[in-house]
Amino acid sequence: MSNEASSSKPSTAPVVAAPSKLEQPTPSSSTNARDERAFERWRKSAAWLTGIGLSPEEQAQRQSQRDLQKEEAQWIRCEKWKEELLKTSPAVTFMMKHLRASGANVTGDHIHCQPCQLTRAGGFSPESGILLCQDGFWSKSHMEDTMVHELVHMYDHTKFKVDWKDLRHHACSEVRAANLSGDCKWSREIRRGFYTFSKQHQDCVRRRAVLSVMSHPDCGDQAKAEKAVNEVWESCLKDTRPFDEQLPIPYRSNSEHDFDVRFWIL
Repeated sequence: MSNEASSSKPSTAPVVAAPSKLEQPTPSSSTNARDERAFERWRKSAAWLTGIGLSPEEQAQRQSQRDLQKEEAQWIRCEKWKEELLKTSPAVTFMMKHLRASGANVTGDHIHCQPCQLTRAGGFSPESGILLCQDGFWSKSHMEDTMVHELVHMYDHTKFKVDWKDLRHHACSEVRAANLSGDCKWSREIRRGFYTFSKQHQDCVRRRAVLSVMSHPDCGDQAKAEKAVNEVWESCLKDTRPFDEQLPIPYRSNSEHDFDVRFWIL
């Protein structure tokens, strides 16, 4: 019987030690590049939003883009308000009805929303129709007032065959538009800094008619505009067609009409 030990020999397989912290895998170069690109995108996005860190060329490009976005938003708002007023405003629908009855095939397509680049509200041109300055309105009621004012000019052009090169014709339509559109509501005059307790409405109509006639290319000075307004004052102030009288208070809005020098009839 053999006396050899029955125990097996120890294993000779190598033992792999757990890697130390210093030996842990490091990020690959591709991961670093991806993170750098992500950070750069974030940095440029933040710079574009704040304007900080942009070059002069990038600043100009950023401002141009913001201006285009603002202009588009103003146009969308103007068109939306225009369509709503054409359907729901008593004064606007009244004027549109009487324009059609006078032979004018007028639609919303004859009322244009455009940027004016100045503090203006609107204007009327016999050739182009009505201009609404999309960047000149602070409220929907302001636009409503302006639309009524310009629709009175369009009505005069259709109904009375106005010669817009004649200062007296122009003055008469301005008197009527200021008188009938609600431009001279007492609360609006206070907002402008003009207020009296007697003849406030007439003073406002006269003043605003003179201002508008002064913008006529053939006018030139205030004295000439005042002379034209004075010559037609009595008859044109009394002429409230197509309204039976001055526009009732519920039709009027607390807004202000400004003048666009690109249009003769304002």
